[in-house]
Parts: sequence; structure tokens; C-alpha cells
Amino acid sequence: MTAATPDSATSPPAREPPRLARIRVDHAAIVENWRFFRKRAPNAATAAVVKADAYGLGAVGASRALAQAGARVFFTATFGEAALVRKALGEGPQIFVLNGPSETDVARFAEAKLTPILNSLAQIKLWDARGPAGLHIDTGMNRLGVGPEELTAAMVALKDVSLALVMSHLACGSDLPHDMNAMQLKRFSDAATLFPKAPRSLAATAGALMGPEYHFDLIRPGVGLYGSGGLDADNPTLAAAATIEAPILQVRHVVAGETFGYGATFAAPGKMRTATVALGYADGYLRSLGGRGYGVLGGAKRPILGRVSMDLIIIDVTGCAEAQPGAMVEFLGPNAPLDDIAARAGTASYEILTTFAGTVRKTGVRA
Repeated sequence: MTAATPDSATSPPAREPPRLARIRVDHAAIVENWRFFRKRAPNAATAAVVKADAYGLGAVGASRALAQAGARVFFTATFGEAALVRKALGEGPQIFVLNGPSETDVARFAEAKLTPILNSLAQIKLWDARGPAGLHIDTGMNRLGVGPEELTAAMVALKDVSLALVMSHLACGSDLPHDMNAMQLKRFSDAATLFPKAPRSLAATAGALMGPEYHFDLIRPGVGLYGSGGLDADNPTLAAAATIEAPILQVRHVVAGETFGYGATFAAPGKMRTATVALGYADGYLRSLGGRGYGVLGGAKRPILGRVSMDLIIIDVTGCAEAQPGAMVEFLGPNAPLDDIAARAGTASYEILTTFAGTVRKTGVRA
């Protein structure tokens, strides 16, 4: 790879954003992960959740790759996201909109051939039997969905609606043995009997790993498509859908006692060789990874020294001959797994993808 060069105040306007960190998206890995979940639920259809721009990796490209591999059902959060995916895929696949219709877009669903998920009696009334729809039943998340006390009214209000799906969502799916999972499973099973002709869906990524009783007719892997099992621990090994790298800007030798970065939070215990890398929280690399995260160079993990700053981080490259200005350091990818980085940051893999992968410049795609 060629060395990255800084922008010059006297040079012509750049054709691409000036951030030097970049991401390569691997559509083949996304498809591989989708097939992994399809094998886990052989008696259910396997949808693909591509909301939030496919968790930062590009909804258009991901959707096209998944559709070519055989995916026929997609989920987005908003009408705008769904319209973009519909344009990319054409009329064939079914696209559900999880947030449901609003007064500003309800009339546009039919024209775009999109299927709303109805989350409340108000949305059911707004939809007014305009076409097929899904129904979200709240079984304990207390976020979206028709509550148990509203189910009878919903059943009456939906008598003229062709229900394409009844669904719910697990609140504690990341913790497989949590008692709430079994409780929600029973609540959903009982509530879904009121709509016997509609396909049923309870499991997202983590739920798909719980076993066939959670699969019903359709599973909805989201973050699993992009490299995370969605569990608090013991995640399955999934293909890395994104590789994020940034270039070394400067290498230096330091002696014992020298400190690094803002706050001088780390002091060298002895002679060290360090590298300053063009990556920071402006690129979405979380500040909480200071002193906890690492980059990968020369086949080894290179710890972050001190705090993550806006545009720069410092890593320990002692003994690493590959550490030279311009060398690219991997911070997410096959050698820096998503779930490991999320654990070190003290957050969920979802946040890593949608802030980190969703911010840096996309420079390549592997089909």
C-alpha cells in the first residue's frame, strides 16, 4: 500500500474526504454470515436487517449481495431507508419498515411496495387497511409494539388487513439463559395465536442462536450479518464484514518516563518505539478504547498508549520492523474482531459498527 499524505492548504480541493482512516467492506463475508444463520434455522426463512445503512457498511451494496445470494425479506427502520433499498433491489423482495408509518409517509408505502410494521393502535388506524402490513406485539421490551391489553382491539381493527407478519423482540437476547427470554417466548406464542394465518417472527441475531423454539417462521439477523453474534459472551466466530485501517504518520523512540497524549495517562516503563496513527474519535473510534484497544501490525496486537484524541492515537510498536510512516494498521477486521473491540470499549458491537464503520471513508468492496 502507498503511504498516506496529508492535505495541503495550497493543493486543489480533494475529491474525497480528508479523513485518512478507511474501511473495506466484504460483501462475501456478509453473505457467508447470512448463510450461517440460515443453517441455524433450517425450518424458518432468514431475513436480512439492513437498517442504519446496513449498520454502517452500506445498505445498497449489502442488500444487493444478499438478494443475489437468495435473501427475499429485508428489514429497515425507516421509510427512507426502505425506499433506498427498494430502488436498489427492484420489486421482488419484501421490505418491512420497523418503525411503521407516519402521517408524512403513509400514503407513499403502496407506491414504493413497502410493508409497514404496525406498532400501536394509532398506527393501525393511520394505516387504514391500505395493504399488507406486519404487527409488532410487545412482549416485555416496552419500547414499540401493541401491548397485551390492546391485543383484542388490535385484532378487531386489523380484520380487513392482510397480515404479512406478527413479530416481537427479545429484551435480553444477548444473555441466553436470562429468564426473560423464556417469558417472552411464551407471551409471544400465546399472543400470536390470535392471528393464526400470519407468519411469526421473534428472533433477531441472538434469538436465532437460542434454538428452534425461538425461530418460528422467520428469523431476523442484523448485527450477525456484519460480524457479531450479538451475545454478551461466547459469541460464534463469524466472518469479518469490515476491515478498518489507518496509516502511521510518525514513528519515534522514547525513553523511560516519557508520557503519551492528553492527560499523560501512560508513562513508558522503559525504552519504547511508538507510532502515531491517523485515527481518532472524529473517525468514530471510541475514546473509551484509550489504554484498552489495539491496532494490528506485523501479525501482532499493538496496544494503544494513553488516550484516544480527535484525530490521532499512539500505539506501541516496539520491535515491529513493519512500523514505518505510511504503513496501514488494522483496528477492526479479521485480526481485530468486532466483538473483542466492543468488549474492550465497554459497549455493544452495534455501536462500534454504526459509529466507527459508519464514519470512516469507504474505499473498497469485495464482492
